[in-house]
Amino acid sequence: MQDNCSAWLERSGHLLHDGRHASALTGRRALLVSIILCCAALVIIVALGPVLHDEAVRSDFTLKGMGPSLVHLFGTDWMGRDMLARTVCGLSTSIYIGLIAAMASSVIAFLLASIAAFGGRFADAVVCWFIDLVMGIPHIVLLVLISYALGRGALGVFVGISVTHWPSLARVLRAEMLQVRSEPHIQCARSLGSSWPAIAFRHILPAVVPQFLVGLVLLFPHAILHEASITFLGFGLSPEEPAIGVILSEAMGYLSSGSWWLAVFPGFALLFTVLLFEKVGSSLRTLISKEGVQL
Repeated sequence: MQDNCSAWLERSGHLLHDGRHASALTGRRALLVSIILCCAALVIIVALGPVLHDEAVRSDFTLKGMGPSLVHLFGTDWMGRDMLARTVCGLSTSIYIGLIAAMASSVIAFLLASIAAFGGRFADAVVCWFIDLVMGIPHIVLLVLISYALGRGALGVFVGISVTHWPSLARVLRAEMLQVRSEPHIQCARSLGSSWPAIAFRHILPAVVPQFLVGLVLLFPHAILHEASITFLGFGLSPEEPAIGVILSEAMGYLSSGSWWLAVFPGFALLFTVLLFEKVGSSLRTLISKEGVQL
């Protein structure tokens, strides 16, 4: 009787383990599917931007001020320009600038984190002080100052975002590098005569890359929002560009006349794009975490 109970408990344990394993695989597949779908949507937006550019800038005063309809889903503005085409072009421009600026900012974060982790106590103290200094200044203020100093435009936005969005990622990467550096196998490799550059490329870099990728993806929504913000304030892209910040800034003068679609649809489109990036980043973080999919 006791043997039968033990066998039954063992079979139940195996079934429970198999069920959890199957659920974990299903959860990972769902995360992969969500990442692919979000990336596909973002690629479509970026690809449609240049295609719809001519439509976005073409004026037709016979169609000015039209509300949403089957012909113009997002309506038209005061110059008869199609708001759907302008919104897609604006999102494409924001994503393009945000991607390049976020990648540049991530490279800065990685370099400074490496200097802090392997440059000794003095270098670590200097980098930490610099991180605290930049984080102590509001992003939007520093962005406006840098963009204005560089003559505004795409260059000012790019440089401003690149040099202001690295501190948080640099702090995370520094902590990760210091933790990996203190592992026993790293100390063993060091005692056997391996140089720090060799250890960094063979052991530390593979351990830090997942955190770097997640941080890079999570920088995208911040970069896009700040690009739209400073353009909205008049310190970003040129007013002739069909950018989201320009669209929202121009729409402010027409909301009182009832043209709500000029701001509502572009605003929701910007929010949707930011949430897509946020979903990709959070899904990647779950996939590469040590715990994996939590059940």
